Amino acid sequence: MKILVLANFGMGLYNFRKELLEELLNQKNVVYISLPNDEYVPKLVSLGCQFVETPLERRGTNPIKDIKLLLHYLKIIKRMKPDVVLTYTIKPNVYGGVACRITKTPYITNITGLGTSIENRGFIQKITLMLYKAGLKKTSCLFFQNETNLKFFNEKKLVKSKARVIPGSGVNLVQHPLEEYPDDDEKNRFLFIGRMMKAKGIEELLQAARIVKEKYPNTQFDLIGGCEEDYFQHLAELNKSGIINYHGQQNDVHSFIKKSHATILPSYHEGTANVLLESASSGRVVLASRVPGCKETFDEDLSGFGFEVKSVESLVEAIIKFIRLPYVQKKAMGLAGRKKMENEYDRKIVINAYVDEINNL
Repeated sequence: MKILVLANFGMGLYNFRKELLEELLNQKNVVYISLPNDEYVPKLVSLGCQFVETPLERRGTNPIKDIKLLLHYLKIIKRMKPDVVLTYTIKPNVYGGVACRITKTPYITNITGLGTSIENRGFIQKITLMLYKAGLKKTSCLFFQNETNLKFFNEKKLVKSKARVIPGSGVNLVQHPLEEYPDDDEKNRFLFIGRMMKAKGIEELLQAARIVKEKYPNTQFDLIGGCEEDYFQHLAELNKSGIINYHGQQNDVHSFIKKSHATILPSYHEGTANVLLESASSGRVVLASRVPGCKETFDEDLSGFGFEVKSVESLVEAIIKFIRLPYVQKKAMGLAGRKKMENEYDRKIVINAYVDEINNL
């Protein structure tokens, strides 16, 4: 079969869907990937994928550029005549879906999260839902990463075909093995992995870090991820004063997870938070906002602690609660998180779901 994958950037495709691509290639399929050119494209090509450069602004709202994206998708689908198209994230889902409808090409859609444009009610949400309605109408199968997102799309009458809930992108249990828990050296190391942006809860995290550091000076907050919004100056100031350690974008996330005691994610919304899956798989405790896509990744008081979204006070309480735990309990929570990943979030579950749906076509 010829399989075309539409995505918005290489890092997500390589880090979270590499094993699926490998499986599709192992089954002697020809796999094309359509996305903007970045440093991950050579890695994807080395797997055996064939690259189609596609200009796409992930967060842009220029309608002329979006129409050009739709025309681009139409052009490559008509030229390649793929047997099935796999789409990820809003723009590929919408414009790729419309292109597949026009060309009568089977396609499978993955809702990787609602995104800010849907979470924030108002005109933008109405436009986004209208676009989704057009893009999802003829999809062969609609994958959701949590039950809450599926319920939302059902309420908005956007689900017109088969829908399945899968455990996010799953986690590679071999790539993120259970690591020895860091020593009890009286310094609690917390890790944040994600883009520096408001929707990831970065403002609440920075406020909480300042409060916690005053009470517990031996606490360390490591932040890794690129700046997508205007936080660099603030991060630099807090870094200089010792409140946080900002490491910028990093390719080797696992080495940071390995050194940490717990991972914090105060995100406003997620499909399923891959950073929490990877941290739990490595045996690290999860501290996350109680929102869909985060709350499912841990069991309260067993493998992690939840806190109220957008609440600095609630976040601080969760951090201090963890700090005060006996070392042996922190370690036990990390082990419980690993067991949960083995039972519920193995990436093989996601791969098998895709292979099943492609074979059904």
